[in-house]
Amino acid sequence: MFEGTRMSNKTQTDSLEAPLAQLERSLIDEFVRARGHDPDKLTDLPAHERKRLLADASVYASGKLTEVEARSHFVDEIHGGMPATPKSGVE
Repeated sequence: MFEGTRMSNKTQTDSLEAPLAQLERSLIDEFVRARGHDPDKLTDLPAHERKRLLADASVYASGKLTEVEARSHFVDEIHGGMPATPKSGVE
């Protein structure tokens, strides 16, 4: 029984990872473009500049993804009537 539940949770997690990965990539690209760079030409930048830009873009995307997840939990609570369980194990 435990194995089936574990597999079901893994399937749910896997099905969420692809859209979230796409959203993360889009957010990073948005950040890079907003800073005046073409995401497809980042290799043209000096290594230290590229590394800093991508680090900043990663922080930006992480914040936005956290916001999306928080809103999702809120909507689940409103519509489901029960508190949502944290997806990442962090409360």
